[in-house]
Amino acid sequence: MAIRCFGLMLALVRCLITVSIALLLHVAPAAAVLNSDSYDGNIYALYAGNGSLVPPASTLEESLAEGRTAVIVYYLDDSAVSKRFAPVVSELQRLWGRSIDLLPLSTDPLQGREALGAGDPATYWSGTIPQVVVIGTDGRIVLDQNGQVPLVAINDAISASTGLPAPDLGRIDQGGSFNEVNIEVTAN
Repeated sequence: MAIRCFGLMLALVRCLITVSIALLLHVAPAAAVLNSDSYDGNIYALYAGNGSLVPPASTLEESLAEGRTAVIVYYLDDSAVSKRFAPVVSELQRLWGRSIDLLPLSTDPLQGREALGAGDPATYWSGTIPQVVVIGTDGRIVLDQNGQVPLVAINDAISASTGLPAPDLGRIDQGGSFNEVNIEVTAN
């Protein structure tokens, strides 16, 4: 009787293991698509390898009040152009660290609402993505450009605002694929 019970339990365990393996193998793979306007999740975690960018560590209002250089990057998680620009934003954080306040902001909460003054990010958003706005320590706009803004242009604006020398970029081909930008960025 005990041998028969053991045999049934062994058969049941084998059946459960087989079903578990079948379910694991049947799961569809995740599919993040760089050149698609599909929502894949946090673009900085997926395409720039840096999920720490969102949410930003400070607000625009805090940056202005403390007289710090603010770099606002307007984006959408479901935008192919924002996905391709994500590694550049991650590189800005690597290059400038705590010398600036880097503020990647999704435009979803800004759409269709009135701007509330200098401390409100809606004040500077032109309605396109990506958009980079560098606000100097004195509150003046140093750079305001749309699209795939060259890293050199952003660095020069930050340097002009902070008074710190712009870091040497070496050779970063921002026009390459996001993996190429990441490889070149981490190689420098």
